Amino acid sequence: MKQPRAFLMLMTVGALWMAKDSDVKAASQTATLPVNVNVSANCTITTAGVTFAADYDPVVTHATNPDDGTGTVTVTCTKGAGSTIGLDNGAHASGTQPRMKGPGASDFLNYTLYQNSGRTTTWSGTTMTIGGASSKAPRAFTVYARIPGGQDITTGSYSDTVVATVNF
Repeated sequence: MKQPRAFLMLMTVGALWMAKDSDVKAASQTATLPVNVNVSANCTITTAGVTFAADYDPVVTHATNPDDGTGTVTVTCTKGAGSTIGLDNGAHASGTQPRMKGPGASDFLNYTLYQNSGRTTTWSGTTMTIGGASSKAPRAFTVYARIPGGQDITTGSYSDTVVATVNF
């Protein structure tokens, strides 16, 4: 009984030896797979409204001194995108003069928005150059506001809406 098993084992080894030396070999081919995408320039813009340090008092505190405040415009852009932020003159402007609307039909309070803390570079009705984003991290820009002193106005609440636009 050992001969058939030995014979079977010899046949298996022989078959394996012949398969090793046969002309049947595995073959392969290669090709490249292109992967492409365009990255879009995109920006978002958000704001935090302008708040003033104090209520406007045209009789004492702000009889001759201005009332200053600040707000924020934040832009988040694709790396390399973004070039300017524009602020319009607001919903109640008279020509190029921004104004807040008060309680009565003819109650307006003049103000101006600026790009710098010294309040020398106007931002109302113009744009500020911000350049391309160095990353996609949000960039915050302070809006400096000033209400000139000495305005003869009615008591009450005054407000305006300014549209901020990022151009990219």
